[in-house]
Amino acid sequence: MSLSPQKLAQRLREEGQQTVAFFEAIPPDQWERQVYTDGESWSIRQILAHIAQSEDGIYRMVAHIVSGGEGVPEDFDLDRYNQHKVQQAQDQSPSDLIAMFSERRAVTVRWVSALSEEDLQKTGRHPWLGESQIADMLKLMYRHVQLHQRDIRKLLKGL
Repeated sequence: MSLSPQKLAQRLREEGQQTVAFFEAIPPDQWERQVYTDGESWSIRQILAHIAQSEDGIYRMVAHIVSGGEGVPEDFDLDRYNQHKVQQAQDQSPSDLIAMFSERRAVTVRWVSALSEEDLQKTGRHPWLGESQIADMLKLMYRHVQLHQRDIRKLLKGL
């Protein structure tokens, strides 16, 4: 069963609110705890930076595909892109990153609300999904955040 643009927007809005509440509840002394240790190791704050930055990047990519673009280039290096974007936000405080995510998610929600059913069927190249439909790219926006939150919860379990 596919979701309508309005249902996707609602899901993105609700998940965005849950994400803000989740990160606002992180104890101040836990922000620099390492969550990932393989490859580029990221702290909780760096994961939040990644989430805030990817919200804008994915929105722009999907909007480009809806307007006739192809998506990311075939040789797109997702790991390098993510690391660069996290470094760009390196000096921002958790509260600034939460606000950035919240503002960017609101833009995404407004934009998705205005899409048509036909827009959701358009396809393009996503950096992780490969060639896929807009609807799947939008679903991944909230699932991606949920996966990172799951990893942080595992780390903080028992605090």
